[in-house]
Amino acid sequence: MPSPTTGAVGAAVARIRPRTSRPAGFLRRFMRHRLAVAGAITLLVIVAAVVIGPLLTPFPPETVDLTAKNQAPSLLHWMGTDELGRDQLSRILTGGRLTLSVAVAAVLSSLLLGVTVGAIAGYCGGVVDNILMRIVDVFYSLPALFVVILLVTLVGPHFWPIVISIALFSWMNTARLVRAACLAEKQQEFVTAARGLGARDLRLATVHVLPGAITPIVVTATLGIAAAILAESALSFLGMGFQPPESTWGALLHQSVKSVLTQGHWWRGFFPGLMIFLVALAVNYVGDGLSDALDPRRRRS
Repeated sequence: MPSPTTGAVGAAVARIRPRTSRPAGFLRRFMRHRLAVAGAITLLVIVAAVVIGPLLTPFPPETVDLTAKNQAPSLLHWMGTDELGRDQLSRILTGGRLTLSVAVAAVLSSLLLGVTVGAIAGYCGGVVDNILMRIVDVFYSLPALFVVILLVTLVGPHFWPIVISIALFSWMNTARLVRAACLAEKQQEFVTAARGLGARDLRLATVHVLPGAITPIVVTATLGIAAAILAESALSFLGMGFQPPESTWGALLHQSVKSVLTQGHWWRGFFPGLMIFLVALAVNYVGDGLSDALDPRRRRS
């Protein structure tokens, strides 16, 4: 049962806290952003395809059929086949599961680190803020791709080493944005009122200050998915990502280079590249739409 002091804090803060938009208003603003809606629909279709598609395709992704090798897209093989006669559609859908899993895991890991560092820096300020922001600057100064390649080479191209390597160099923007939001939010009247009524620092930071940073957190999370997919694809394209028989969109691109350049098998590289392009573009549009919808002060005509 909450104490009288806690109830007083909650009542006072509720009277002073700025009113946030309702879910209906958020959805209405998001729906006005047509590109964001199109991006969200595209993402839903792709996610549904990679989750359900491999169960419905007639050709298992690793089934070899040398009589059907290097076939162009047709009614039987919608995205063609590779040099071993494996169905490209099945391999792209199966590879999409791994690609998207890496992206989501990397984004969640980077958010956990970035939000924690940013919230502590923004709320504490002073020496703590300076130390944490200098650490952020150090990570910004490192050549991210080269360090990620080094880490993956040393540890091995497995799921969690790749996820952690990507997350390790993608949390800094989140930390800075959350820090800025917390610095602004802790000066608000409802935070001052809660502090005056005896709310402790942990409650002030987590309940009253951090929710004001929800907009940059959501936006950086959506944009971070696109960045993580591109980072994993770059690793796989360089041959430093997942190794056969595991495949991702980047690995399929890497495997298609010789076939496309020397034999003209365009479909080998076109369809994996198209999936990467569509997801990255859709996620960026969704992030833009969320940025507009989460900020009640912004309106679209």
